[in-house]
Amino acid sequence: MSRASLDKKPAEVASMFDGIASKYDVTNDIMSLGQDRRWRRLTVDAVAALPGERVLDLAAGTGTSSEPFADDGVEVVPCDFSIGMLREGKRRRPDLPFVAGDATHLPFADESFDAVTISFGLRNVVDTSAALREMLRVVRPGGRVVICEFSQPTWKPFRTVYTGYLMRLLPRVAGLVTKDPGSYDYLAESIRSWPDQPALAHLMIDAGWDSVAYRNVTGGVVALHRGTRPA
Repeated sequence: MSRASLDKKPAEVASMFDGIASKYDVTNDIMSLGQDRRWRRLTVDAVAALPGERVLDLAAGTGTSSEPFADDGVEVVPCDFSIGMLREGKRRRPDLPFVAGDATHLPFADESFDAVTISFGLRNVVDTSAALREMLRVVRPGGRVVICEFSQPTWKPFRTVYTGYLMRLLPRVAGLVTKDPGSYDYLAESIRSWPDQPALAHLMIDAGWDSVAYRNVTGGVVALHRGTRPA
């Protein structure tokens, strides 16, 4: 299967994720040494959704990031543009209302959610600023956004080691699991080229989000960015 490029053409990226859907979650566990589960739990805690609130979970993939919300009594809508991921998710969790959608053109009405969240997916969107504006549009005034994404380690010696692992070892190990190393070459490169923590915060502010802040997790390997739609 051909890999996507850093141009992030939606059809290419969707096709790439279609091809690795069945092994995506287990590969993430292996690649992160199980840390991805902790990162997702921290994201759920940061959203702090109450039972009965409505949360949009973008780039939800197979629904791994949506399950904790549903299990907590939150009305969560998993949304992704990879049909292969959605099919795999629906097979595992038929109770979740999976929706196919592009983050830059969301198929939802204005102000229809209390919160929106996206985990490890914003860097795969063709237009980051457009996606941030769309998230703002579909959230009610006073609603919030939480973005969980790979970022830049804050300690320089660790950043050097991490970058070496990411670019060389990750695609090789992932290729053994998925039989598709090309997809993980792209994913590693997309992480390396992604804006650092302050740069993403500025993009959020420019898109209209208020009270923007971020928290580093695992030494900055991952960052949780939060914002509020102005009332």
